[in-house]
Amino acid sequence: MSKLSRRELLIFLAGSAGAAILGDKLLNSFASGADVKTPSISFTPVRLPHPLPIYQQQKNFLPTGIGQGEVVNVSADIKLGSYNVIDDVIVPPEYERYVIVSWGDRVFPNKDDYFGYNNDFTGFIPLSKTDNVGYLWVNHEYISFPFSSLVVEDSSDLKGLPDAFEKVIGWTLPSSRNIEVEGEFLYNQGGSIVRISRQNKNKRFAVVKDAKNRRIHGLSGLGINSQRNDDYKSITAWGSRNHQKGDKNYLIGTGPAATQVFNLSSDELGNKIIGTAFNCSGGKTPWGTILSAEENFQNSFTEGVKANGTQTDYTDKTIGKTFGLVGEKYGWIVEIDPKNPKYRPRKHTSLGRFRHENVALRVEKGKKLVAYLGDDRRGGHTWKFVSAKTISSPTSKTNSSLWEKGTLYVARYNPDGTGKWIPLLLTTATNPITPTVLSSVEFAALQKVQKEGLLPLPRRNGIAGETKDGGTFKCDRTNETKALPDYQNKKLSDFYSSQGAVLTDAFLAANLVGGTPTARPEDVEVHPTTKEVFIAYTDGAPGSDGYPDSRIFQVAKLSTDAKATQQSGGLYKIIEDSADATGLTFRWQRFAQGGEAGSVNGAGFANVDNLVFDNQGNVWGVTDMSTDTHNGFDVGAEGKQTKIDHTVSGNVSDFTGVFGNNWLFFIPTSGANAGQVIPFAHGPVRCEMTGPTFVGNTLIISVQHPGEDCPINDGTMLSRSIELLDLNGTTFNQTRSLPRGSSWPSNISKSDGGKEQATGIPRPSVIGIRPKNSRSQFI
Repeated sequence: MSKLSRRELLIFLAGSAGAAILGDKLLNSFASGADVKTPSISFTPVRLPHPLPIYQQQKNFLPTGIGQGEVVNVSADIKLGSYNVIDDVIVPPEYERYVIVSWGDRVFPNKDDYFGYNNDFTGFIPLSKTDNVGYLWVNHEYISFPFSSLVVEDSSDLKGLPDAFEKVIGWTLPSSRNIEVEGEFLYNQGGSIVRISRQNKNKRFAVVKDAKNRRIHGLSGLGINSQRNDDYKSITAWGSRNHQKGDKNYLIGTGPAATQVFNLSSDELGNKIIGTAFNCSGGKTPWGTILSAEENFQNSFTEGVKANGTQTDYTDKTIGKTFGLVGEKYGWIVEIDPKNPKYRPRKHTSLGRFRHENVALRVEKGKKLVAYLGDDRRGGHTWKFVSAKTISSPTSKTNSSLWEKGTLYVARYNPDGTGKWIPLLLTTATNPITPTVLSSVEFAALQKVQKEGLLPLPRRNGIAGETKDGGTFKCDRTNETKALPDYQNKKLSDFYSSQGAVLTDAFLAANLVGGTPTARPEDVEVHPTTKEVFIAYTDGAPGSDGYPDSRIFQVAKLSTDAKATQQSGGLYKIIEDSADATGLTFRWQRFAQGGEAGSVNGAGFANVDNLVFDNQGNVWGVTDMSTDTHNGFDVGAEGKQTKIDHTVSGNVSDFTGVFGNNWLFFIPTSGANAGQVIPFAHGPVRCEMTGPTFVGNTLIISVQHPGEDCPINDGTMLSRSIELLDLNGTTFNQTRSLPRGSSWPSNISKSDGGKEQATGIPRPSVIGIRPKNSRSQFI
């Protein structure tokens, strides 16, 4: 990736607003090394397997074992002929990493409760001005092998291999799927609240006892099923253990769907909701609450709804059907108050129902509350919510009521760099972007398109020849001429019976009104100074949910040239035309395109996910490369190699194998390295690093699903030759070796929270990373 110019950096990272606010000081800080002498970064970048420009400019740290590594000198030739992947969280030698809490830890007043699986978003609510003690909220997103062999599909070669549940939790699940098994699946999702403190001898964060430590999980409130009049009246528990007995800790809804849809739900529970699950990323409010995002609920609950917003029916062989959980009550943003157990968590339906990835806020006194959100699916949308009322005090708990009334908008990107916000209201006109237009760039290059440019729309009886109501109609290039006229030049009120119903079916309604299908927005963050909106689009490839607009996003490799641009996401931003962000127009820019640094426009990373700004305004990001592509090996026991051939065109998702394990990088906004992608850490085998949160001099981050969908590490090693791009765009081969599965964090030292067991059990965990010299700032 070529280094951005001084002006380009200023425009993107500060923007016109930032330039006006920060002036010459910021401008000078963006100067290149030729313009002004500035110090190098304060740590040694971690050496990853693929070439990056920073390795030609800075010494780097090559890991060689658990807690071991060597510093590599600067060199013009940075191709590595071989690379051994280490099953650990690798950080620069100036830093240390340690475990704070792991799956299965008994850190709650109820001895049967335990910390959930696949931790994701973390949010810290301090109890002191020094940030030394506070409540940590941790999302639990989903379950996957080796959690239990019962999550393995029958055709998988993992069937029958040892799992982790009994060794971690201490008792055995039934041998086949039943209500207890599926109950534990949902219990391991949702979230955990634990009090953490570093008021100890080593000044590391650790969980401490507190009566408010608690779980809010996928079956919280199951006891209220007893209030029903259907066959689910007796489904109030999933086992005999104390944590399996249904309680009355149900959630509630706010906003239009709570009054216009949930009152029609077949569970007859009205505005009472059992549990929260599939919790991915989220956000934190200035008034001390957590916003947790329910994401991939569609495989366990019914996603499709009727015109009134209620589910089409229970879906067979799903957890939703097992427990009578109606689909319309899942897929929302949930607000929780870690400090106050009496605050009943609530799902804010004004923010729409879709596969929520996260939420980012603008909270300013005397102005309206503004939130930005992303729908993490292929062809999902970018959203904005604006409250009806204004903020009196940013720290007042009364601000929670602002979520109850307001307008949800979907972004429409124009190819010329402008855009507009389209309101999701019953009166909004319907004008879908046609599949032919969406797929025009790919078709022009390859004379064919993936998924035929799929644009899902709401299915209605009598529309486009359909004879059923509810769910999805698949509009694409093959049927758009005949089908689209029935969807155009109408209003949302022609398809939905209430505003609540529109919000419950927000994804399809957004396609209907002409929102831009995008490249999986996995994180949205508001710049702390300029208020510009940074968006991590993780993958441009189309899928069964839709087709990203190819005029805006790279949807495929469009040439057989080895160095042609790759489709693996990118970092974008929105600049609002209105100062308070309540206006209807904006500008957009692409800052960094995913792909190898030797590819055209390639930034040197793939599938950027969670973002966070540190206290100096630097941009930090983690990657979310699919587990089945890591290091060029598919999941499973066989270790089947995936194909990486830089001369192919089309969907090249397997190219992410060149990048190794998922990793954490930062992009400095000042100094000699401003604008460069600098690797800070990489995670264990088959993991994802998620939910980064800065607390003083410590970065708290989740390590999700180490060893996912692979055998527990038994010492078996995988090795292959893998094709990579050099910085000049030519290919070379590297021998890549790694453990087939993971043992992290069991394999690290006891002093850092492990067990020093080289082939121990992998456990999703939350860790702390801090400088070894204990300085007050992280960087």
